[in-house]
Amino acid sequence: MQIWIDADACPGEIRDIVFRASERLQLPVCFVANRRVTLPESPLIRSVLVGRDFNAADKHIAEAMGAGDIVVTADVPLAAAVAEKGGVSISPRGEVFDSENAQEKLSLRDFYQDLRSGGLIQGGPAPFSPLDRHRFASALDRELTKRLKDA
Repeated sequence: MQIWIDADACPGEIRDIVFRASERLQLPVCFVANRRVTLPESPLIRSVLVGRDFNAADKHIAEAMGAGDIVVTADVPLAAAVAEKGGVSISPRGEVFDSENAQEKLSLRDFYQDLRSGGLIQGGPAPFSPLDRHRFASALDRELTKRLKDA
């Protein structure tokens, strides 16, 4: 099992939670981004720098991850691709995407995108909050516990 981070838009607080989990459980983590990301020194943590083309980090993660891996991303299409390969995704706000719900959430995301492009709804997500941080930490802990118990 490995943790993958879609690091282009990942909040620093989420990175810190993942760093601590990686060290505590001795799990490898790979940060994938189209720019340099400052990471702590650890043999468990590595980064991959991808090109600047659209969704390059997402494509790399979708191709490189394996069944049982955990991916941290806010990108719903990537989360759906991860679920298809037997992985699970967790958004920085703690929403879990797995084989049971990823396609439904992708359809809902597409529906809201259509409403936004038609001008029927406006705005984006609320600012990242301490509650989001707590939800992420809880979701990551649940998923890690589940996978380590099954291993």
